[in-house]
Amino acid sequence: MSDMIERKLINGDEPATEEDVLAFLAKLNIEQRTVHHEAVFTVAEAKATRGEVPGAHIKNLFLRNKKGRMWLVTCHEDRQIDLKALGVLIGAGRMSFASHERLMNYLGVIPGAVTPLAALNDSTHAVEVVLDTAILQDELVNVHPLHNAATTTLSPQGLIQFLEAVEHPPKVIDLDPLSQAGLDVSADS
Repeated sequence: MSDMIERKLINGDEPATEEDVLAFLAKLNIEQRTVHHEAVFTVAEAKATRGEVPGAHIKNLFLRNKKGRMWLVTCHEDRQIDLKALGVLIGAGRMSFASHERLMNYLGVIPGAVTPLAALNDSTHAVEVVLDTAILQDELVNVHPLHNAATTTLSPQGLIQFLEAVEHPPKVIDLDPLSQAGLDVSADS
């Protein structure tokens, strides 16, 4: 299904590439390491493929509410999230997963490649980025570089610096209370 989605952003531009995002990180003097691997589409596939890549591994939820507002929620890969409680916590109301087309139109990625680095593509600033506080406790965090056949490792501080530079300062929230009563949502890696 993702193959049938036109690779265009909502403003008509082509989405950024791995080379674009890595060049932007270099311009910001953010240290990173990128390793290539077979494409992964789920957390389970990522776990089976990644080997010994150090650092925290995450999942990303691309969500929207009935009013069309959108959020990219990033948390540890094993975190369970109650979407109803999350909606209340961030003031979104009832939330659901956004469509594959919306994902491409605003973040320029396909399912399985969802990443906070995709904020680089959101020139309309339509997507709010939410980071779980637990990620900030880690020494390193692993994200996709705009596709799901590679993993980029950087510091949580580097990730925040990047998000601020692309004018998507993250809302940092503690998702622990949601995890206690949470549902195990199957999300893109």
